[in-house]
Amino acid sequence: MSLSHRAGYVGVFITLLTLSHVCQARVHSHGRFVRIKGTRFVLHRSYFVFNGFNSYWMMHVAADPSERYKVSKTFWEAAAAGLSECRTWAFSDGGDGALQISPGVYDKLVFQDFGGRPQYVEWGRNAGVNVNGEDDFYTNPTVKKYYQNHVKKVITRMNTITRIAYKDDPTIMAWELMNEPRCQADYSGRMVNGWVQEMASFVKSLDRKHLLEIGMEGFYGDSMPKKKVNNPVGYNQVGTDFIANNLIKEIDFTTIHAYPDIWAVWTK
Repeated sequence: MSLSHRAGYVGVFITLLTLSHVCQARVHSHGRFVRIKGTRFVLHRSYFVFNGFNSYWMMHVAADPSERYKVSKTFWEAAAAGLSECRTWAFSDGGDGALQISPGVYDKLVFQDFGGRPQYVEWGRNAGVNVNGEDDFYTNPTVKKYYQNHVKKVITRMNTITRIAYKDDPTIMAWELMNEPRCQADYSGRMVNGWVQEMASFVKSLDRKHLLEIGMEGFYGDSMPKKKVNNPVGYNQVGTDFIANNLIKEIDFTTIHAYPDIWAVWTK
């Protein structure tokens, strides 16, 4: 569950295992990585059940040496409370204190405003690319390449402390493609579906050890039109299709982001 409503922010999200050395891989039989068996997570040949929390801010805090202790403190407190998983962000595009200052140019101290789709499209526009709006993020070849370059940078990065590449790190459970993708250019969900297929295949070409999910909110779409009445009021035209998008074979599991306070009108 996401703690803040930041729909459409783009980047790589990491699910970290705070207590165990763990992670995925359908194609790996060893027990170091969490994998999928049917509809269950498996670790060390046993079903893996966990409680987790969302701390998207960790990269921002860790970049400041005077604030870095907060990350360790959070993990210790989480472990004491029985929480073994943490979802955090591995992106920050443009603006002050950004991880990715411009396409492919990084601040090594950061690894806030977080950028996202608008920033990627703006970078394309500034480079002379013919783009019309934020949703060109899903279709423009240059903008998509910016995203792929960032994904590759993160997944292949060597941890400066452990000297383990992220793609080989068993303390990472999964990657998330994007935080709450939406698309106003195509309400059917097909545009987002094409992007998910392309980017999921790209991630798996770099890393087949870790699980992968999309990061969707969970709205029904055109593949199940009768179910759309179950969406919160006002959320039938967001350009995603939770069922169809998550049937892509490279996607290993699903997530749903819930905002009961925001969607309270749904229950009235």
